[in-house]
Amino acid sequence: MFGALVDYWYYTGDDQFNNITTQAILFQVGKNKDFQPANQSQTSGNDDQGFWGITAMGAAEDKFPNPPPDQPQWLALAQAVFNTQAVRWYNGTCNGGLKWSINTWGRGYTYKNTISNGCFFNLAARLARYTGNETYFRWAESSWNWVSGVGLASPKFEYYDGASDAGTDNCTEKNHFPWTYNAGIFMSGIASMYNITTGKEQEAWKQRLEGTIKQTEITFFPERKGRVMTEVVCEDAPGVKVCDADQRSFRAYLSRWMGLTVKLAPFSKPLIMPMLQRSAEAAARQCSGPGNVCGLRWSHQDKWDGDQGVGEQMAAMEVLQNNLVDLVAGPADAKTGISKGDPNAGERVGSRPVEFSEITTGDKVGAGFVTSIILLAVLGGAWWLVS
Repeated sequence: MFGALVDYWYYTGDDQFNNITTQAILFQVGKNKDFQPANQSQTSGNDDQGFWGITAMGAAEDKFPNPPPDQPQWLALAQAVFNTQAVRWYNGTCNGGLKWSINTWGRGYTYKNTISNGCFFNLAARLARYTGNETYFRWAESSWNWVSGVGLASPKFEYYDGASDAGTDNCTEKNHFPWTYNAGIFMSGIASMYNITTGKEQEAWKQRLEGTIKQTEITFFPERKGRVMTEVVCEDAPGVKVCDADQRSFRAYLSRWMGLTVKLAPFSKPLIMPMLQRSAEAAARQCSGPGNVCGLRWSHQDKWDGDQGVGEQMAAMEVLQNNLVDLVAGPADAKTGISKGDPNAGERVGSRPVEFSEITTGDKVGAGFVTSIILLAVLGGAWWLVS
């Protein structure tokens, strides 16, 4: 959610939430400054840590104001997440990949989920673009090859939920549920790789990006829903409220990463922007509940569907503000950015360090409080869109 507020500042220039956003992000960095705080150490997954790393990466790319000098910096935090996850890459099953759970006792330790591996791929690709370091680039290539090779990404660029590596499963049986955030995390990661390659290599990434965008439209912008962004697994059942708290926010991430894709791969703009525009208009109409809270099912036209929560507010805000992509510069890199990095961030005594090539180019903040912040941002965006 704080990545959404970083984006809010980036797109609007409104800095009234910047201090609380910085405080909230830094509260989660933990003793080793790698987004593994003690209050989440028993339950944290690679996807959880990955999302915080991507939040920091986005702050560096957006040139979000730096933390105080005595605090870890955005780029270094993103590098810390990459470093801690690279040493968790597990070849013992499925020929590689990250497990869902970080700890052996976690319920996801025998499951290699797509979003954890997508976060790692995305972070590696964006670090490669930002820093110019070949090590990140090689990891992004390897993680993409693994995801596509093991079948978590299909030849049609469908991105599944994950696969079990328990016992002799070895990722042979897939959970084929499609989620918007999986499509988005790979879309923007692929766009980053397209952005930093040339020739035949770039053409290969372009084809992957075009395929991902096309399949995303087919799956998540269905004709029966007016071609409006839909979380089809849980939202699509009429009258059934089955999307959990996390799933209600997933369209926020797809919206954010579609906007980022437009900036990284400008050829994608005519493919992506009509989807974002239609969905933003529908989302704005759904923000008609008491106090203008936003609903879940954007395709319900002018009738608020009765749902509300942080996820709904985040999704509406992100789809609205990512329609403003033409008003902002593209993501920064080491030459244009302001964030200080540390390629050794996150490494611990006794851990296997990530070998880098030479550079050649806590407690959660109260949900009600966060909802009120996001609601203010949504209202401003909704007014802009419908006026």
